[in-house]
Amino acid sequence: MNARPGLETAQARPSGSHQTPRAVDTSGLTLQVALQRPDFRLDMDLELPGRGITALFGPSGAGKTTALRVLAGLEPMAQGRVCVQGEVWQDSAQRFFKPIHQRALGYVFQEASLFDHLTVQHNLQYGFKRTPLSERFRGWDHTLDLLGIAHLLKRWPHELSGGERQRVAIARALAASPRLLLLDEPMAALDAPRKAEILPYLERLQRTLDIPVIYVTHAIDEVARLADHLALMDRGRVTAHGPTAELLTRLDLSLAHGDSAGAVLHVSVVSHDEADHLTLTRFDGIDLVVPRQNAAVGQTLRVRVAARDASLTLQRQTDTSILNILPASVLALSADGPGQVMVALEVGGSALLARITARSAHTLGLVPGLAVYAQIKGVAILG
Repeated sequence: MNARPGLETAQARPSGSHQTPRAVDTSGLTLQVALQRPDFRLDMDLELPGRGITALFGPSGAGKTTALRVLAGLEPMAQGRVCVQGEVWQDSAQRFFKPIHQRALGYVFQEASLFDHLTVQHNLQYGFKRTPLSERFRGWDHTLDLLGIAHLLKRWPHELSGGERQRVAIARALAASPRLLLLDEPMAALDAPRKAEILPYLERLQRTLDIPVIYVTHAIDEVARLADHLALMDRGRVTAHGPTAELLTRLDLSLAHGDSAGAVLHVSVVSHDEADHLTLTRFDGIDLVVPRQNAAVGQTLRVRVAARDASLTLQRQTDTSILNILPASVLALSADGPGQVMVALEVGGSALLARITARSAHTLGLVPGLAVYAQIKGVAILG
C-alpha cells in the first residue's frame, strides 16, 4: 500500500479544523497517540530517529500493528499527534487529520499484496508514475538495485518465490518515494530458506535508506540483525525504548534473559588471515577474531554474541582453544532460571552478557565492579 501527500481538502479535515500545524522537530518521528477500543487501549508517547530501522517488539496483542495503522491514518478515532520529519500528519488538539492518501508512506504487510494481473515492472510503476517528478527523491534504478529485482521485471507475481514477492512489495512501496516505510512482520509468512534470502536486502535498507522504517516483529533474531532502535510493547504501551544494543543487555528487561539472550556489537574490520581463514575486527580498542569475512578493511560489521556462548574466568587463560578472551568488568548479576545467572559485563565501552551457573558465579565471587575475562566461544555475523 502506498499513499501520497497532497493538498489538504475540506473533506480531509473535521469541521472547524485549523490550518496545518507547524512541526517543531524536523528530523525524526513523533508518535503521541491514544486509541480506546472496548477491550484494548493503545497509549504511546515516542520520539523516534529520522532514519534507520526502529523495531516494535512484543507479544501478539501488544498493539504493534495498531500502532502502524495509526501512523498510516487507518485509525481516524485515534487521538494525539503524529509528525514525520517535520510534517504534521495528525494533531487532535488542532482538529487536524491527514488521510492515508495524503501521507507519504509505504506499507508492506505479512503477505505481499501485489497486483496479480500486472507484471513486476507494472506493479512497481504503479506507485512510481503516480508520484510527481518534484517529489521523487529515489530513482528507478536505485530501487531495483537496492532490492536486487532487476531480473524479475518481466515476471508475474505467481512466478515469484515468497522472498521475491516480499522484495517486490518493498520495492513497490519505495518506488513512490515515501517519507516513512512501515513493515508489518514482512518475514512472518516465510520459511527459513526464504527468510535467509530476504534478510540481506533488509540489511541494505538499514544501511542505505535515509527515512525512518518502522518494523513490527516478535522475532528477537530479526531485532538483533536489523534494528537500530527498539521499542518494547506490551498491552498497548511502550515499556522501554532506546538503541537496540542497550536494551538487549538490560537485565531489568526480559530480552536479556533466557537462552536467546545476547549482545550486539558494531566492529570494524582490521585485517584478514588467509591461511587460517580468520578476520580480525576491533571495537572500542578491543580485538575480536571472527571467521573469514568478505569485507574490506575499515568496513563495519554487526555481530551478535549469545550469552550462552560466553564464559568467565578471573585469570587470562593461555592453554585454551578459545581465540577471544576479552578483559571485562562485572556490571550486574540477575537470576536467570533454576541454577542459572545472567551476568552483564562492560567490555571497553560496550555491553556483553554471559549466562553461567549459579555455582560458577558463587565460586568466582562475582560482584559488580569485579575484573574478569570474557571467553567468547562463538560470534554470529549479522551483516
